[in-house]
Amino acid sequence: MAVGPTTRRRQLGADLRRLRELKGLTLEEAGARVGISKATLSRYETKEGSVKWPSVDALCREYGTSDEERLALVELAKGAKIQGWWRSLADPIPDSMNLMLTLEDEVVREDHYACMYIPGLLQTRAYAEAVHRASEMQCPEREVQHMVDIRMKRQELLQRDEPPHIWCVIDEAAIRRVVGGTEVMREQLRHLMTVAERPDITVQVLPFSAGAHAAAVGSFAVLRGPTRQLDVVYVDLLGGGLFMEKQPELDRYRLAFEYLSAQALDLESSMALVQRIDEES
Repeated sequence: MAVGPTTRRRQLGADLRRLRELKGLTLEEAGARVGISKATLSRYETKEGSVKWPSVDALCREYGTSDEERLALVELAKGAKIQGWWRSLADPIPDSMNLMLTLEDEVVREDHYACMYIPGLLQTRAYAEAVHRASEMQCPEREVQHMVDIRMKRQELLQRDEPPHIWCVIDEAAIRRVVGGTEVMREQLRHLMTVAERPDITVQVLPFSAGAHAAAVGSFAVLRGPTRQLDVVYVDLLGGGLFMEKQPELDRYRLAFEYLSAQALDLESSMALVQRIDEES
């Protein structure tokens, strides 16, 4: 998988912090040595915004890195300036969606738990339109179509030569909830059964019979990067979402997903339940 600008930027931030801490310097001390402020260096390390490669070069020299590592980090800084396809869209997109697109463009795997709706990457257009209209009741039609266009564009990552693995645990409630009417829902369930046949997509259903479970608070996704330290958790909230990347948070949601997958039906039984619900509609 090609490494994209967001992965480069996040890797750079993590490496700069690691090197400073190994040297035993505070943010203020390290910044003073190369002529940048404490706030600027903090921003570099927390992976926010752009970074100037000459500053990275100077920091590496102060930290005493090898020439090989210094040049590698400078290349990361230069490569982090490339922007994704969504930056050229005529209409603006919400900040949370902007970050989701940025992260998702470079993941190697996504683990989704969905308690309300079918995950966005597996939605049909008609289903996605119905979801968005229900979620944003005062949105003009043009905005609805704009957001649905973005959701459909997101799905193109599934057509890559090396697509990320998408693992979804879907609550039975989301399978049974009729979104957009009977025909829209029937189309969605059949689409779900079709995509579940792909080797890079795993779909499990968490049945009502499983009872209490590890994620009763709501839907979430673990976006997995090339290394564990680049993983991010996304939690659905009304009007947007929350991104988390601290290690205790990541560990908690990774473990929750493991428990959910263990409680859910196996792949064959999951699709049998989806088919039965489709036939009942």
